[in-house]
Amino acid sequence: MALLTAKTFSLQFNNKRHVNKPYYPRKALLCYQLTPQNGSTPTRGHLKNKKKHHAEIRFINKIKSMGLDKTQCYQVTCYLTWSPCPSCARELVDFIKTYDHLNLRIFASRLYYHWRPHYQEGLLLLCGSQVPVEVMGLPEFTDCWENFVDHEEPPSFNPSEKLEELDKNSRAIKRRLERIKQSRSVDVLENGLRSLQLGPVTPSSSTHNSR
Repeated sequence: MALLTAKTFSLQFNNKRHVNKPYYPRKALLCYQLTPQNGSTPTRGHLKNKKKHHAEIRFINKIKSMGLDKTQCYQVTCYLTWSPCPSCARELVDFIKTYDHLNLRIFASRLYYHWRPHYQEGLLLLCGSQVPVEVMGLPEFTDCWENFVDHEEPPSFNPSEKLEELDKNSRAIKRRLERIKQSRSVDVLENGLRSLQLGPVTPSSSTHNSR
């Protein structure tokens, strides 16, 4: 597997709210690890957007092409620089329904257009499915750094300080995702109450009780 450079990891998994000068595009990047339940050597790789195919779709196609044994269970962990868009979220949910012998976990460094309702629906679709999306924290950043980055050339930054910085920034992003999840819970509760209020009037409920 071709490894990421330390610079690529630092720039693309950067989870600051805004990019400092000199500005650069934060691209979609997906690192995956597939581990058979029988203890065999994990398979690792990383993918990025290519032409009209998002990294998530390329990941799905990659897994499909492996010819995995459907009688065996696999643990699959993905580290993404951006959370999936609504279209990719639906594709991932449909994919795991067919490949139910895979236990897929998704961790994102940043939330993609999280303030837009349509993109929030994509996140909620994943969170309510068998493919929950979570925000990367120190354990995930550390695992990604150790297993997907080339360490032969010393980085221009202190890795420990970089990982601590990423973890610190991730706390606000985790709270953001929790607020999105809670908004869905509130909507469900309000809709349930509205349904009760709009339900058929029973004789007991129509009785006037004066005080």
